[in-house]
Formats: sequence, structure tokens, C-alpha cells
Amino acid sequence: MKRPYIICHMMQSVDGRVACDMVDKISGDEYYDALESLDCPSRVEGKHSCQIHYCGFEEFKPTRPGSVGEEIWHVANKAKGYDISVDTKGVLLWDDTDNTDRLCIVSEQASPEYLEYLVGKGISYIAVGKDRMDLDRAMEILREEFGVERLAVVGGGKINGAFLSAGLIDELSAMIAPGIDGRIGQPALFDGISDCEDYLPVRLRFKTVKAMPNGVIWARYDVEK
Repeated sequence: MKRPYIICHMMQSVDGRVACDMVDKISGDEYYDALESLDCPSRVEGKHSCQIHYCGFEEFKPTRPGSVGEEIWHVANKAKGYDISVDTKGVLLWDDTDNTDRLCIVSEQASPEYLEYLVGKGISYIAVGKDRMDLDRAMEILREEFGVERLAVVGGGKINGAFLSAGLIDELSAMIAPGIDGRIGQPALFDGISDCEDYLPVRLRFKTVKAMPNGVIWARYDVEK
């Protein structure tokens, strides 16, 4: 395999919603304990999740026009595992804490100035895909140049959906917490997959299921190709 083995690992309510402020109220540390057991030292999150948890919503504003326009990557540090963000246009702002394990995946639409900004922060990057993010190629570079063999996709719903649509998810690790969200417009486990008349759902092959002491159910499936 030219890319990492990829597991999507998420905690959701019974009705399939994954809003963090909600699932935190109906679950404990089971999610993180299970994640550690999956042996995926590298984890990837989407732009919105990074804004919520790490970066805030202020965005990088380049002072010079232009885009990268070519496939390029930079290995700032070799790490056993990376905290990876997917940020198509390159707008996330990072603080000056230890960025040794940080890796940003952007498209070739990102500005050269933003890549300079990442280098200055000590952050690794991959820029790939001219009109949109090329996740397939990004995963190949992640394996070949950064040595990532196992990867956990940990949300949100749109980045999960993007990996699923690209056929990049090998396994689903879904934890179902004993609670119902029910609110309109909340993010789902997988979101943003294009609809069409001949659409067929992605089929899963059951692996294991485990009931946790507080009522959380942990189900694992292989994704059929």
C-alpha cells in the first residue's frame, strides 16, 4: 500500500451527531482510550475542528497575491506521529507552542506567504491539488516522505466525508454514546458527500463490538472497497 492504513475514529450520539459540546455531556474518556489502542500515532482533523479546538476563527491574510501552483512539501521535523490539519486554502493561524508534531495539508491554492509562515513556526506541510485538495496524493506523500503507516481521521463530519468519498478509509471505529442530540443542522459522522440518482451507500463489514461500563458501544467495521 502506497498510503497509510486509515481508520476513521469518532464518538457520536445514538442519532449520529458528532458535535463536541454535545458528546462531551454523554460520554467520558472512552473515546481517547480507544483511540490510543488503535495504534495510530498520527491523527488528522479538518479546518473547522482545528478552529474550534486550537486556532480560533481569525484567518491568515497574505499581503502578496499569488498561489503556490505546484506540488511541494516541507519536512520541518521527523516525528513518530503527526497532528495533521487539512486546510485547503491555508488560513489557519498557529501559536508559538511546540509545533514539532504539527503538519498542515493545503492545496496549491495556498499562498507562498502562508507556507513561509508555516516554516517560520516550525510546522511541516504538504501542498497538493491545483483546483481542490488531492487527498489521494497527500496520503502517498505522507507515507513516502513522512513515514506515516497508520492514520486516524478524527473529524469533523466534512473531512470524514471527504476521506470516505475518496475511498481512503479502510476501517470505521464508531463509538455510540447513550444520548440523543436531535437538534437541526448539527454535524453528522459523515457529511458533505455528493448526492446523485444512482448513489449507493458505502457498505461496511462487521469486525467487533464492545459495550463499555457507562453504556457507550464501540463498533468496528472494515470499509468495503
